[in-house]
Amino acid sequence: MAEFIGWVLLGLFAGAIARRVMPGEEKGGCLVTIGLGILGAVVGGWIGRNVGFLPPAEPGVWLPSLKSLLTATVGAIVVLAIWKWLRK
Repeated sequence: MAEFIGWVLLGLFAGAIARRVMPGEEKGGCLVTIGLGILGAVVGGWIGRNVGFLPPAEPGVWLPSLKSLLTATVGAIVVLAIWKWLRK
């Protein structure tokens, strides 16, 4: 459960980065972008763990690694892109 909470918190940051990277205007607002960023980070983290890109979480380590930030940001970008595609 602590790992999931960590991905949610990392998703806040990754969502902000993804919003800056994605072109165009987001009509959903800040809360939608943050929610999609969190969803993208959780999905990206889950995929990263299952394909072996990310090592298992170490208990007591709260600072995310560079790989975790990269995975969360890419996941957030993908989720934001799908959201924009569905909204067209």
